[in-house]
Amino acid sequence: MNATKSNPRTAFLLEVGLEKLHQESREWLRTIAFWKDETRFFARILKKKDFRNHTTSEYGKILNNLDKVHADLFDYLADDIIAHEKLLARIVRAEKGASHEEYRDQHGKLKSRMDTFTEDFRAFKKMVFGYVTAL
Repeated sequence: MNATKSNPRTAFLLEVGLEKLHQESREWLRTIAFWKDETRFFARILKKKDFRNHTTSEYGKILNNLDKVHADLFDYLADDIIAHEKLLARIVRAEKGASHEEYRDQHGKLKSRMDTFTEDFRAFKKMVFGYVTAL
């Protein structure tokens, strides 16, 4: 049996055109930009709530730190996606050493990271909303 057939995700990535994968990468970058806007919004809310109540609870500090961590992670993830898109550009230009297989493999790994990060960020947002509504 062919190894690519045993993994449905790999098989799917091999069947999908590069244009579709490129569009997905661009969507990831838009999603990350939106998440960055959200984290700035959450940071403002947390600061206003703590300032208004003249408290800086430990939980609030943790959320603020998580907010900063997410912002850094967004940058790393976006940088990896941009590097991934540069590989696609090399493939389109038919540069030596630029591999469709490598691009598709990277794409699958990035998709997995995006899926994981999406779930983590949703949990973070629930924490922020719960904290802010409790103040």
